[in-house]
Amino acid sequence: MTESKIGTIGWIDLTVDNAVDVKNFYAKVTGWTEHAFSMGDYDDFMMIPKDSENPVSGICHRKGGNADIPKGWMLYIVVDNLEQSVADVNALGGQVLTDVKNYGDQGKYVYIKDPSGSCCALFQMT
Repeated sequence: MTESKIGTIGWIDLTVDNAVDVKNFYAKVTGWTEHAFSMGDYDDFMMIPKDSENPVSGICHRKGGNADIPKGWMLYIVVDNLEQSVADVNALGGQVLTDVKNYGDQGKYVYIKDPSGSCCALFQMT
C-alpha cells in the first residue's frame, strides 16, 4: 500500500493470465522497470517509474491467491471499517466477489462489484 488515508486509492494492480508478457508491454510503453515479487513458485511484479525507487503499480498473474479476482486493473480503496463497508456494499446493491483476504500484518481486503458492474477492492489497514 502506498497510501493509507481513508478514502484514498492505496494501490493499483493489474491482474492478468500472463503477467510476464504484460509487464514487458508496460515496461516498453511507459518506461517502467520491474521488481520481481516472489509468490512462492512464480513472480508477480512491482512496476517502478523511471528515475524513481517507488513502485506505482503491481502486475500480477491471475493464479494462486489472485485466481478468484476479476482480470484487469484493480483499484484498492482504503476504508476505515471493512466489515461495515462490506455490509454497505450488500445493502446498496453491490456484490462482494471474494472472501475477505489478509495482507500479512498490514491489513485485510475484499473485492467488490458496484451496482454499475465496475470492480474494485476495499482495503483496511491494521
